[in-house]
Amino acid sequence: MTRVETAFQPTEMRSSRPSPRRLALLGATGSIGRQVCDLVERHPDRFTLHVLVAGSDAAALEAVARRHPEAHALLAHAAGADPIRAGRAIDEAVSDPEVDLVVVAAAGSDALAPTLAALDAGKDIALATKEVLVMAGELVRERMRRHGSQIFPIDSEHSAIWQCLWGEHHRAIRRLILTGSGGPFLRRPLESLETVTIAEALTHPRWKMGPKITVDSATMMNKGLEVIEAHFLFDVPYGAIDVVVHPQSVVHSMVEFVDGSIKAQLGIPDMHLPIAVALSFPERLDGVTPAPDLAALGQLSFEALDGVRYPAVALAREAGERGGTAPAVLNAANEEAVALFLKGQRRFVDIIPSVRAAIEAAQPTDDLTLEAAIAADRWARTHVRASAGGTSPVRSKLPA
Repeated sequence: MTRVETAFQPTEMRSSRPSPRRLALLGATGSIGRQVCDLVERHPDRFTLHVLVAGSDAAALEAVARRHPEAHALLAHAAGADPIRAGRAIDEAVSDPEVDLVVVAAAGSDALAPTLAALDAGKDIALATKEVLVMAGELVRERMRRHGSQIFPIDSEHSAIWQCLWGEHHRAIRRLILTGSGGPFLRRPLESLETVTIAEALTHPRWKMGPKITVDSATMMNKGLEVIEAHFLFDVPYGAIDVVVHPQSVVHSMVEFVDGSIKAQLGIPDMHLPIAVALSFPERLDGVTPAPDLAALGQLSFEALDGVRYPAVALAREAGERGGTAPAVLNAANEEAVALFLKGQRRFVDIIPSVRAAIEAAQPTDDLTLEAAIAADRWARTHVRASAGGTSPVRSKLPA
């Protein structure tokens, strides 16, 4: 396999250990974490869980730990626990010499510090949490270079690009093409978006995901964040990263090369596949998902991104190009605005304007450090919460 010539492109797993690959799993009780556990249970000869980390759901973590008694279980936000001590314990756990691969699937900004700790320990990362690279891509890249670590992307779009680049040279890339379904409101009249309910926003036409990422898919902020993530993963300028709408969600992303050819990776909308690719690289697991039935699909369609319907993509690209702490502000403001929407305290159409207002009010720091990224994150959340009082509450509730 020929290396894709970027400073940040993974090439091969260094371990040749014949025993099962030992995983540290951050976000063990979330959607991605549950699917990781499923793959581990389906392939006990290939993987074992050495560390399990969850946020605050002790009962859910205990249920996972009972199925994997060999794993050391940690709760990041246990009631009454010292958060500093808990953070140190997690950093030590992901740095354990017994860990072969750290799977980062924890929610949002909580994943950043332990990811940096794992990189400092020379660990390879299977990364599902896009916020790590959005908040601090330059820091992550520098740690990887310093310690010789690699990142294996789990996002379906970035996994697709990664697979398309196997055996290619970086100089042959013309552009990356991220695909997005358009979410539940692709055909909905723009004027009716002001009445979107929480239940409607959580009804994705193709994927089954957690509430936050499902709302991000509805606004297409997820594509904006993925543009920033792709920039850091594949060392491609923002101007060479495009987004197209692909309602069938079968082509997960594409790469256009300088000779005019385009490679695409296809698969059914099931996160088991990109997870398996990241966990088992450079090999492939047998029978992870069924292949798409192309004859049954009949057609695969693509259309240009509507910037009026989906302003989040341009906003995220703008923050990425600005650099420094601007992407951290973007990410935190979006997380907070989505959380307020899911609590019924903000309308769907208020989410992206709230993020834009935070970016415009912030004073980004060009010199990015972990402390600066965390400070920008906290400032953005406070700003969005403080401005929540001026919006109309959503009258629906999260479904039980």
